[in-house]
Amino acid sequence: MLRISKIVDYGILVLTHMASRPTHVCSAAELAGDLGLGQPVVSKVLKLLAQRDLVASTRGAHGGYRLGREAERINVAEIIDALEDQPFGLTECTALPGACSVEGACHIRSHWQRINRIVRRTLESVTVADMLDGEGPGAVSAPVHASAVPVPAPEAGARRAIPNITNWSLSK
Repeated sequence: MLRISKIVDYGILVLTHMASRPTHVCSAAELAGDLGLGQPVVSKVLKLLAQRDLVASTRGAHGGYRLGREAERINVAEIIDALEDQPFGLTECTALPGACSVEGACHIRSHWQRINRIVRRTLESVTVADMLDGEGPGAVSAPVHASAVPVPAPEAGARRAIPNITNWSLSK
């Protein structure tokens, strides 16, 4: 099963929350309280995001964190790269070439590489601004596509469920 890790999910949650108030400088404690997450995990996420300049930190009594650049210029692939221990890859050979003992004789490796490129490009095409989905003050609405699957608004405090979309194309 393909799945985004908790730390990536939390990172996207933190960044979208920050993007909803782009001029506000947030502390780790404030973000943790607003999002219902533990402060240690929020601090870890912020530290990793800061190492990749996805957030900028300011020291001092009125210090905290803000987006490192506009939400429209931060994509999901960058967030995954900043928060995951290994390079992005759906299989071992697409993440770490040479790590698999049967890589040289594998007859499906090129297909996994093609699928990996498609997924990577898709993740690169979705920005933090897109993830706001028109929620919160100052949110930027994502463009609506003719093939978009409608998603009902979640109840207050609920997490948004993403529908199962099966219209992937594996053509070159």
